[in-house]
This record gives sequence, structure tokens and C-alpha cells, in this order.
Amino acid sequence: MRYDRLFPLAAFAFMAACTTTDTITSPARVLTTAPRLAVTAIEDANAPSGTHLQTGSIGCTVGSNLSVTCTSFELAGVGHTNADVSLVANYTAGITCSNKGVNPNNDVESQATSFSSEDNFTATSSKNGRLSVRQGAANPAASAANACPNKNWTATITNLTLVSFTYSVTFDGFTQPYILITGP
Repeated sequence: MRYDRLFPLAAFAFMAACTTTDTITSPARVLTTAPRLAVTAIEDANAPSGTHLQTGSIGCTVGSNLSVTCTSFELAGVGHTNADVSLVANYTAGITCSNKGVNPNNDVESQATSFSSEDNFTATSSKNGRLSVRQGAANPAASAANACPNKNWTATITNLTLVSFTYSVTFDGFTQPYILITGP
């Protein structure tokens, strides 16, 4: 068998497999699907001396519905220092509000809007100098529902785009984050 004839075919197959489409259009929304990279920075100077990852992994992923989920993990060597954890995801979308109640009205015309979904909490240091950080999640559907003028109205989302997200873990007594993940 002549392998020199297979090389161009293999190169073409590799290029085809690596090619992606920028957007997928469905009747309900446009999702951005091009590969995007999150940037993770861990700065030892912004944590108690000896802080290190004990269990789990540190990272965030973007789901097919453009929700952002950050992993749970445990840090050791933190002494009795708590940390503020913040996940903020910024979106744009077209939102149509409708009243499906007893006296339904015509839908409010779709409005292009920007909104954020947040998950902020304090991770508390337990005994033995360990800090457990629970999973963080930002759900655009839940946050977009708050874009309607009446909490009883239903929000329909179209053309949803994840603009950016920031995940940070900042220890008490420090002004800058120990962990900073930005994306997409």
C-alpha cells in the first residue's frame, strides 16, 4: 500500500474535522458554538501562604444553553480565612414578554437587551485550614425572566449570546483574586 497517497486525504480529513460553524440557527435562538477559550489565572500572592488545591479541579464550562458552570473544589492551607466567590455572566438577547394569565394581552414587542446572571457566595474555612468551594452556576434563562416588567409575565428568549463571564475567588484581607477565570 502506498502511504504517500493517503497523506493528502488524511490532511483534508483533519482540516474538515477542525472546521466549525460560527453559529447554529434554530427557530428559537442563535447559539454561538465556535470554540472559545477561558483564561485561568491563579496568583499565590493573593492567598494565605501555603494555599493549595486539595481535591477537585478548578475550571468553568459553557453549556449548550450558554449557562456557565464552575467546578467545586477544596483548598487547603488557608488557615481560618474565608473567601468571596463570584460568578458573573453577561449576555445579550432579544426578549419578548407575554401575559398568559386570565386576561392575556398581546406580546410586548421583542427588545434587544443586555443582562447578567450572577452567583455570589462566601466560602467558609472549616477546621484544619480547608476551604470548600461549591459549584457556581449562571443560568441565562432564569435571569432573562426578570427582564419583563411584571414577574408574572413569561419571557421568551431569542438570539441569546454569551458576551463574557468572570469567576473569581478572593480571600478575606486580600484586594485581588486568588483565582480568576475569564471567558468565553
